[in-house]
Amino acid sequence: MKDYMVLAINPGSTSTKIAVFKNEKKVFSKNVSHDTNKLKEFKEIQDQLVYRKEIIEQELKANGIFIKNIDIFVGRGGGLVPIKGGTYIINSKLLEHASKGMSGQHPAQLAAQICNIFVEKYGGKAYVVNPPDVDEFEEVARITGLYGIYRESRIHTLNQKEVALRYCNANNIKYEESNLVICHIGGGISVTSHHNGRMIDSNDIINGDGPMTPTRAGTLPTIKVLKMCYSGEFTEKDLYKKLSKESGLTAHLGTADVKEIENRIAAGDKYAKLVYNAMIYQIGKSVGAAACVLKGKVDAIILTGGIANSQYLVAKLKEYISWISVVKTIAGEFEMEALAAGALRVVCGKEEAVVYTGQPTWSGVST
Repeated sequence: MKDYMVLAINPGSTSTKIAVFKNEKKVFSKNVSHDTNKLKEFKEIQDQLVYRKEIIEQELKANGIFIKNIDIFVGRGGGLVPIKGGTYIINSKLLEHASKGMSGQHPAQLAAQICNIFVEKYGGKAYVVNPPDVDEFEEVARITGLYGIYRESRIHTLNQKEVALRYCNANNIKYEESNLVICHIGGGISVTSHHNGRMIDSNDIINGDGPMTPTRAGTLPTIKVLKMCYSGEFTEKDLYKKLSKESGLTAHLGTADVKEIENRIAAGDKYAKLVYNAMIYQIGKSVGAAACVLKGKVDAIILTGGIANSQYLVAKLKEYISWISVVKTIAGEFEMEALAAGALRVVCGKEEAVVYTGQPTWSGVST
């Protein structure tokens, strides 16, 4: 295979991750933190484009990396309409939608635009890989008990797809012909049913669905939440913050650090053990539901994300789910590796690039 130099770009809320690969070997990586006061100067996320681009250029130059030597620019993607998974060519329609933030405002929408700027200046090819906007749900998975409210795909798509491919490649099976349940267990937790190369159902990590997490409440009794809304105790902003940033392990134990919690358990803290085990229990229930979606035909259950490094959590979780199928742990997050790998699959002819048309895979349920 020809040697390709790949620059991967993944903008987050307060930092931008960058990594340089020679083929699939990472030769440089940096998580560049941004001054929060500086970010406040920008009214909209889109206004950060030039600032973030220049920061990347400065960081690469400071580390002796010449952008003119990069063959492939690949970004996280974001701000797009619901689409199927894959590696997308960055075209004019994709750039238009990313700049508008069609799916909401998030720094990830800047990645494609920065990649395009670099290609226009230095040459090369530009892609986005499995952006947050991927939505491959079956229609039946979208229906809720409240007419007009539908479930949407909000998953750790990039890492989920990457570990799925890694598992399938290691076991000489095709992702497009497999049934997998993948649990991304980190600051957010997504438990997803993968069927024949598509993520056909999962919990919504953005809108408050699924297991509780280190900071998020997860699924709650709706009437009790309704009463909180009208109690007069919270503004909408306060309640959003409480449910998405100050709940879960944090609300019960005052910390989101699972290592600290496990140390407290080892020291005899019974309440810490109860709450931590409850989170694990809820993950196990979600795995069971995901297996049900696959009609019990599960080739493997894969545990990934940062908290999957916990031997305590993995051992306890296996007590609930190992009867369903083999459980494989691929701990950690592989977002940067996934970006590079997706682009390389395309340029090496192993996968066909997808053309972004701006037409959503889902725009509502037919009645």
